Amino acid sequence: MLILSRKKDESIIINGDIRIKVLEIEEGKVRIGIEAPKDVDIFREELYKSIQEENMEASKTNIDITEMKEFLKKNK
Repeated sequence: MLILSRKKDESIIINGDIRIKVLEIEEGKVRIGIEAPKDVDIFREELYKSIQEENMEASKTNIDITEMKEFLKKNK
């Protein structure tokens, strides 16, 4: 892990096209701004973990292919 110190209005650049800027530091909270290409997904860590957990659960679901075909026929 790289650890950096930044002050308000200072930035770091990642991979030449992602900019993270410290916008505000107040009462133990840091507000940051992120500029990145549109094809880069950016998530809060807790949301990312939740998405990963839901994907894992969905991958465990057993689907009867015959039932799925019937469902798709009915919902065209």
